[in-house]
Amino acid sequence: MPLDIIVGAQWGDEGKGRVVDLFSAKADYVARYNGGGNAGHTVTLREKTFKLHLIPSGVIHSHTVGAVGNGVVVNPATLISEIDSLRQAGVEINPERLCLSYAAHMITPGHRALDGAQELDRGQAAIGTTLRGIGPAYADKVTRSGIRLGDMLDLEKFSGVLEAHILSVNQRLTGLYGAEPLDPKAVVKEYIEWAVQLKPYIKDVSLLLENGLKQGRLVLAEGAQGTLLDLDHGTYPFVTSSYPTAAGALMGLGLGVGNVERVVGVTKAFQTRVGAGPFPSEVSGEIALRLRGTGQNPWDEFGTTTGRPRRVGWLDMVLLRYAVRINGLTELAITKLDILTGLECVKICVAYRREGQVLENLRFGPADIDNCEPVYEELPAWRDDLRSVRSWEKLPGPARAYILRIEDLSGVPVRLVSVGPERDQVVEFG
Repeated sequence: MPLDIIVGAQWGDEGKGRVVDLFSAKADYVARYNGGGNAGHTVTLREKTFKLHLIPSGVIHSHTVGAVGNGVVVNPATLISEIDSLRQAGVEINPERLCLSYAAHMITPGHRALDGAQELDRGQAAIGTTLRGIGPAYADKVTRSGIRLGDMLDLEKFSGVLEAHILSVNQRLTGLYGAEPLDPKAVVKEYIEWAVQLKPYIKDVSLLLENGLKQGRLVLAEGAQGTLLDLDHGTYPFVTSSYPTAAGALMGLGLGVGNVERVVGVTKAFQTRVGAGPFPSEVSGEIALRLRGTGQNPWDEFGTTTGRPRRVGWLDMVLLRYAVRINGLTELAITKLDILTGLECVKICVAYRREGQVLENLRFGPADIDNCEPVYEELPAWRDDLRSVRSWEKLPGPARAYILRIEDLSGVPVRLVSVGPERDQVVEFG
């Protein structure tokens, strides 16, 4: 069986957890390959809403094995909290159902303290991080000074490495930023307790998944964030510190490219992003409130991790075409089509206007879109409630026309559309 990869085709928050949950029904392994606790995947099942930040959302299915790959940075406190909350909700979590890569790097209180101090020091140039220590943890990984989950297997060695790390962080906190130092003894005591709990879960995830593929098992790779936040291919410097693209799945799980069969790009029916950075098709006022919601419902446009209201706008096909190319997408899954119901019209950004030129593709990647004005195409809207629709034929004509236009402009087929927040509120094609 193959490796299928699910990636975000926008700035994250596309509803990947929902799509992963659906695809997991046929998967044997579901593996997270990038990011950390700054990601948030929400899965709604009847009266229960699961908000997961580290554990793959596919573990909601009792037959799947969840894996956290080497490309992820792990806050042990967040991980253990999620394990406990899933157990309380009746989901079985044990070392046979959840595996953590020995090569995944760890987030410490030192990383979180540095994240906050650095963001404060940037002032008006702040990037808008989630302040969860993601960037500093990846920075330590790159400079070969990070702490990996495998270090927890030797508690004595782990204690020494962690204490030395906190002492080094304190030098930067006090010397560079004038911030308060951390208590290394207290940090070590807390992390030793977590190490004892997590040791049974730490394995060679790359080998586990490779053996599964050889045995004919289906592996589903679950990405965090989205293509436009990729460290190399996103709206730099307003990006994350990892690789949410399809290539990141191979690096983040330790698997070869020959295993890949499907690369599914998840996009909302409109555009959203959290934090600073360019956003050509952004809207404000009444239409923004209509797309975003009020925050009273768990599916409104407020960050799962941060709670911050998301910026919203019309679907940007220039950026979606870019995501198709960068990831080699084989198909699209569109979420939240129902949110567009009842609008006077539906707009779609088909090109940019810049310095008197009309651009259908990016000149130098998405970091170069600051001064781009969207060129819109207007399509008919629909007023029919989509939430009970389960087939292509039952979708209103204008909704079908919108989907077909996305296919035409992106160059890849749409295979799935969500029409409501519940697990079964989807329409699948082909």
